Amino acid sequence: MSRVSQATAVKNRADAVTAAARLFRERGVQQVSIADVMKSVGLTVGGFYKQFESKEALVAEATTRAFEERNAYLTELSQAHPDAPTARRALLDAYLSPTHRDDPGSGCACAGLAADIAKTDETCVSREAYADGVREFADWLSDTDREDGLVMTATLVGAILMARATAGTDLSEDIMRAARHSVEARLP
Repeated sequence: MSRVSQATAVKNRADAVTAAARLFRERGVQQVSIADVMKSVGLTVGGFYKQFESKEALVAEATTRAFEERNAYLTELSQAHPDAPTARRALLDAYLSPTHRDDPGSGCACAGLAADIAKTDETCVSREAYADGVREFADWLSDTDREDGLVMTATLVGAILMARATAGTDLSEDIMRAARHSVEARLP
């Protein structure tokens, strides 16, 4: 049995966290086993226990990673557009689209993890990571009014969840269109 280098172990851990962040958003925490995560990155379940204390520890790290990915995307939007309102409108185009609706694994952490995080104990580390991510999203959406940002966040997340639940029907597109109009009305 060969030992892996420390650099390889660090990479394996990062790969597992990234895979878990995608799988948890795609299928839900309860539907994803440790074996599923490790298999997706070509590692064994035994390797998991060398890297993580528990599945709950992985969920907390994966939640943080999912929001880091989202924050990197928001930063890219901000850098690619001349001003915040233009960047926010670009977000609406991508967020309330069939592409985002149909690909929850690479989609919004707020929407992809909401149901699972809601079922955790209030003291769970992943709950705080989720709350931090929601705050950051709301602040990005409205850098001057937290309440407006929270309303827009709730509208977007609720809309994409409902659009996913009604995918394949006309209602799905109607939900995304109505949410877009609602959020656009709040933008400067």
